[in-house]
Amino acid sequence: MTVITCVEDLRLLAQRRVPRMFYDYADSGSWTESTYRANSDDFSAIKLRQRVAVNLENRTLASTMAGQAVSMPVALAPTGLTGMQHADGEILAARAAEKAGVPFTLSTLSICSIEDVAAHTSAPFWMQLYVMKDREFIHRLIDRAKAANCSALVLTLDLQILGQRHKDIRNGLSAPPKLTIPNILNLMTKPRWCAGMLGTKRRGFGNVVGHAKGVSDMSSLSAWTSQQFDPALSWEDVQWIKQRWGGKLVIKGIMDEEDARLAVDSGADALIVSNHGGRQLDGAPSSIAALPAIVDAVGKQIEIHMDGGVRSGQDVIKALALGAQGVYIGRAFLYGLGADGERGVSTCLELIRKELDLTMAFCGLRDVRQVDRSILRG
Repeated sequence: MTVITCVEDLRLLAQRRVPRMFYDYADSGSWTESTYRANSDDFSAIKLRQRVAVNLENRTLASTMAGQAVSMPVALAPTGLTGMQHADGEILAARAAEKAGVPFTLSTLSICSIEDVAAHTSAPFWMQLYVMKDREFIHRLIDRAKAANCSALVLTLDLQILGQRHKDIRNGLSAPPKLTIPNILNLMTKPRWCAGMLGTKRRGFGNVVGHAKGVSDMSSLSAWTSQQFDPALSWEDVQWIKQRWGGKLVIKGIMDEEDARLAVDSGADALIVSNHGGRQLDGAPSSIAALPAIVDAVGKQIEIHMDGGVRSGQDVIKALALGAQGVYIGRAFLYGLGADGERGVSTCLELIRKELDLTMAFCGLRDVRQVDRSILRG
C-alpha cells in the first residue's frame, strides 16, 4: 500500500498509472519549460515568519472566491483532457471539489460535457471559456453553461495561439490515443486506466463534438480545433461575452499590470494571474513572481486570484500573503485524479487543506482572511 504524504507522492503514483501521452500532457510546459519550472521553484525562495505563544484555537480557512463561500480559498483550475487522466475525470474531480467545499472549473476542452458534470453533481461549478472563431458555438456554450446553473464564467485570454509543447508532438497526443505500436505497448502497462476507459462512453470532447458546426466525431475535431483559436481576440470580445453571460466573470491569463488595468475596465469580477502553467510563453516570469506588482496596481479595484506551480498548502499561503484572494490548483489535482480517481482528488485537497491550516498556525494566525505580507520574512 502506497503511503501518501504530499502531492509529490500523488504525482509519482499518477506517473505509473496514466498513459505516457496524457501524463506528459499534464506535466509539461512549452519549449525549454523554463517558465513551467519557475512556477513551482519560485515559491521556495519565499520565506515565512514563524510565531510562538499565540492562541491557535478555533482556526478557520473559510473565505470567499468571486462572491462564493468556500471552505478554503482554493479552486480546481480548468484543465483540458481531464477525462483522459482517469475515466470520467471531470465528473470525479467535480464531486471531490463539491465534497471539499471548493469550486471546480470545467474546461471548454473537457472530455465530460457541461451537461454530464451537472447531472452528476449538485453544487454549481464554474465554466471556463476559450473564444473560438465560431461565435455561434461560443454563444451556445455560454447558454449551455447558464442552463447548467454554472455560477461563474472563467474567460481564458492567453490561448489565442497555441504554444509548442515538445512532449505532445513526440507522443502524438490524441484523445483517445491512436493505436500505434508504441502507444499499445505503453497502454499494456496501464491496466487500471484501460479498464476504466473500457467502462465509460466518455472518450471524446463532450463540449464540442456534436455541438460545433462540422464536428460530428473525433476525426473532424482535430481539424476544427487547429483552425478555431482566434488570434484576433480583443477586449471588445470580453464585453459581448460579459453581456451574453450576465453573471460572475473571471478573466484568466493576466501577467502584466497594463492588462490587469484593462481587466478592471472590462468590468470583470476577478482576474487570475496565470501564465497557463508555463504552457504558452516560455521565458515569461512565474505567476507568483508576477503577482505582487499586479496586486499593487489593481488590488483595490478587483479581486485577484492566481495559479501556476501550486503544489502545497504552503504555496497557497504564500500566494495569499502576496495579495491573492484565491488560489487554483491544476496539475496537483490531476496527479490525484490519475493516481486514484475521485479519492485521489479528495486526498490532494485534504493534503493542501492540512498544510495550509498548519502553516497558518505556525505563522501565528487563526483566520485565513488575516493572511498578508506580514507573515513573510524579508
